[in-house]
Amino acid sequence: MKFTVQNGGVLKGHIRVPGDKSISHRSIMFAAIAEGTSHISGFLEGQDSLNTLRAFRAMGVDIEGPENGKVVVHGVGMQGLKKPQHPLDVGNSGTSMRLLAGLFSGLAFDVELKGDTSLSKRPMARVTQPLAEMGAVVETAAEGRPPLKIHGGKELHGIHYQMPMASAQVKSCCLLAGLYARGRTCVTEPAPTRDHTERMLTAFGWPVEVKADTVCLEGPAKLSACDVDVPADISSAAFFIVGASIARDSDITLKHVGVNPTRTGVIDILKLMGADIELMSLREAGGEPVADIRVRSAPLKGAVIPAHLVPLAIDEFPAIFVAAACAEGETVITGAEELRVKECDRIQVMAEGLQALGIDARPTADGMVIQGGAIQSGRVHSHDDHRIAMAFSMAALRASGHIEVEDCNNVSTSFPDFVELAAKAGLAITVSG
Repeated sequence: MKFTVQNGGVLKGHIRVPGDKSISHRSIMFAAIAEGTSHISGFLEGQDSLNTLRAFRAMGVDIEGPENGKVVVHGVGMQGLKKPQHPLDVGNSGTSMRLLAGLFSGLAFDVELKGDTSLSKRPMARVTQPLAEMGAVVETAAEGRPPLKIHGGKELHGIHYQMPMASAQVKSCCLLAGLYARGRTCVTEPAPTRDHTERMLTAFGWPVEVKADTVCLEGPAKLSACDVDVPADISSAAFFIVGASIARDSDITLKHVGVNPTRTGVIDILKLMGADIELMSLREAGGEPVADIRVRSAPLKGAVIPAHLVPLAIDEFPAIFVAAACAEGETVITGAEELRVKECDRIQVMAEGLQALGIDARPTADGMVIQGGAIQSGRVHSHDDHRIAMAFSMAALRASGHIEVEDCNNVSTSFPDFVELAAKAGLAITVSG
């Protein structure tokens, strides 16, 4: 699948992007092992979160929907999951694989998790190591890559794990294993990461203690069903926030977006660069802060991105790189080495794409140095990465001619109606192939 995006365009109107992917994943996981029936609204019907849903169906959980974002999950309790007949295929979803590895470590039977070609190249030792310290036995392929074979019947015990890198997936994996472990499980992180797991466990009735940079819970746990309202995904909204910031005369409002403070790094970074972003109607939905986000075009300036904001915007950097390409002056990003082990090496791939469009973008070991300039017409390769495909689509708003983006199939993993919604907002985008 190829996107062809004509240059120019203005983003206008009021739109709602799909539900938050991170929260959608967790809502299914926790509802499945809770006691009682949970009702979920705003669920993201993208391939990644649907793969999580299918995994629990394969383990005997009765799940109704999704239908227009509504899902009903009849929980089976902590010990009610059944052994799946086949390996569970989570497709492209690193969140599914890493979180489920923790969750399934406490079960009485073996489970195998596999993924697509891209996911099969991603590092899993970062979760298998702390799980082994807790008493779990997880086999991997060479170099700690998927598939993962999780051996059941192991007695887990709580540990205090000092994370070597800031990763919400690793933190959540340990906490989910801790639900089945005896004693206290604590995770200390080197920098703040998204806290959806902590918030949702509390909503499902299990206490989580958060003190400074450490999160703790006691096991074994028992969850109780609850209703979950999934807000719109700020990672998906980020493309429109950047697009409206760089496209002249734009004025767009994104409705009911999750603005969890562990996820708003993209807003803080863009404001630092001079973006005109206003949060309106701040409120709470399902334990998560939400707001309507109004964005108007503004002249952006290059900046040195503060290190503490990097983990809070790690998924949004493909869009931020495009903003930097349109800014006046130099933008410097460091401390973002995690981008090299996402769906692709996002540092290298974004640098090569920006260079193909005439931008001076110099990749470094842990980030990039971008000199703002005039974006040219050209062809870029997304390397099957949904966020790269959408970021370069928005770059056309400031290009001298059209931009072609190759291999965009995986956009459906997080934003299945991206093309339709972007076209409605004012992006001149067509699909072929």
